[in-house]
Amino acid sequence: MAQWLMKTEPDDYSWDRLVAEGETEWSGVRNHQAAANLRAMKLGEPVFFYRSVVEPAIVGVMTVSAEWYPDPSDATGKFVRVKVKPRRPLQAEVSLKAIKADARFADLALVRQSRLSVVPVGDAHWRILCGMGGLTP
Repeated sequence: MAQWLMKTEPDDYSWDRLVAEGETEWSGVRNHQAAANLRAMKLGEPVFFYRSVVEPAIVGVMTVSAEWYPDPSDATGKFVRVKVKPRRPLQAEVSLKAIKADARFADLALVRQSRLSVVPVGDAHWRILCGMGGLTP
């Protein structure tokens, strides 16, 4: 089972809105590598919800509730969507500043490919980030 991190700008979509709605389509991804990551996601896999731009931080954990399907807003047919459901908020947000300050994350895709909106998170990084956020992986 893989783990993931998905970024959103709080003005576009917030953790609170996801919790209130109970499920959402993750749409608007227009980068080929990020779209490939969406295609790789499997039902039930965990995903960090990452708030970008304003006080960037991991704020919660979601679950993939539907695997990829074509994005109807993309006339080219190259891009896809997945559905996610909220699992739980982190007890303590894990800030980008804290992640970048920790040498254990030097090879984390969030740090290496900072503009990519959907990235994989390896097992060791997942455990450490969950611990920093007050969760048991």
